Amino acid sequence: MEQYIIKGGSPLVGEVEIGGAKNAALAILAAAIMTDETVTIDNLPDVNDINVLLEAMEGIGAQIQRVDRHTVKINGSTIGDFSIDYDYIKKIRASYYLLGALLGKYNKAEVALPGGCNIGSRPIDQHLKGFRALGAEVEIEHGKILAEAETLKGTHLYFDVVSVGATINVMMAAAMADGLTILENVAKEPHVVDVANFLNSMGANIKGAGTDVIKIRGVQKLHKTEYSIIPDQIEAGTFMFAAAATKGDITVLNVIPKHLEATISKLEEMGCQVEEFDDAVRVVANKRLKSTQVKTLPYPGFPTDMQPQIGVTLALSKGTSIITESIFENRFKYLDELARMGAVIKVEGNSATIEGVEKFSGARVSAPDLRAGAALVIAGLATDGITIVDDIVYIQRGYEQFEKKLQGLGAMIEKVASEKEIQKFKLKVG
Repeated sequence: MEQYIIKGGSPLVGEVEIGGAKNAALAILAAAIMTDETVTIDNLPDVNDINVLLEAMEGIGAQIQRVDRHTVKINGSTIGDFSIDYDYIKKIRASYYLLGALLGKYNKAEVALPGGCNIGSRPIDQHLKGFRALGAEVEIEHGKILAEAETLKGTHLYFDVVSVGATINVMMAAAMADGLTILENVAKEPHVVDVANFLNSMGANIKGAGTDVIKIRGVQKLHKTEYSIIPDQIEAGTFMFAAAATKGDITVLNVIPKHLEATISKLEEMGCQVEEFDDAVRVVANKRLKSTQVKTLPYPGFPTDMQPQIGVTLALSKGTSIITESIFENRFKYLDELARMGAVIKVEGNSATIEGVEKFSGARVSAPDLRAGAALVIAGLATDGITIVDDIVYIQRGYEQFEKKLQGLGAMIEKVASEKEIQKFKLKVG
């Protein structure tokens, strides 16, 4: 099993290039099979989740051509199978986007119930409610979701809860339904907007993505397109908090500052200097930061995917901070690991009270999920000692070349796979 070994204690300084948004890319790849023509997608992050989804798509007959590391050509005209294997689904939850894509194009789909990161229950009832409203019959049998319709018909649907996955999945299916679909109480995340823009570039007629109401007039067919995925706001935010926690000075390049407003505002509240440019943001932390309160909310609120990163930073800040997690109930599992490094934290229900400490001490910790794993790496970089992070397979699901990008900012971090390599690193860093 691979691990990260980290010798912390130095500020991270320099520039880092942010890749394409994983969450946008997963949905856009699925949507690409909705035309029989060839679609080219670039600014694709080279991470495990993306590669697994491409394999799943090849498994049902789609033609996938990797042009280079960040570009892929997809042709869905050869799809002959509408059933997505459980092996793919258990690895990545986002395979369920193939439900909306296949149902929209072929009026039929069969996908195993999803897996993914272990951060709490993420029911898919809103997806199924949407498909049924469009006229599909949806059954769950033998651990699979079976959806089928003679024809999909436009509908007026109000989601009971704001769900990114359901918004995207139902929007894809509705793009090729007969007539007008109106979706209310939808998710407004940047990747929802990106998927709508991608579908529109293929000839769909979707208006209102990014607002509370999305209107979709179904079209009979979609056509080829070339599309570039938006930058990853969560990767960007992770490096911004890495600057804050290590008292560093990092400029994140290739970002859309508008998508980072909630993160920027918290960093400023804590005492960081933040400079915004057209497509870059610079974060400078030259003193110990101060405490604040944060509550995770759907976009444009503070993202749940940034909660562990701010948690680590607040655990080193002066005073008492409170984090309220309103999206996923298991998002605090990293705090037990952080306590091993000397953090002082008390969790009650969906709230964590954090008493800031001057510094952490190095320890061996384990990544419980993707974002928590990245946060524990930041914690390791902010401590004087040696930290080993186990289970980094989670981190590799969503961060491309994480250790290399950190090395470029002056971090002493290496990916290792044996006790011998760990000893070698320790000798090297003294």
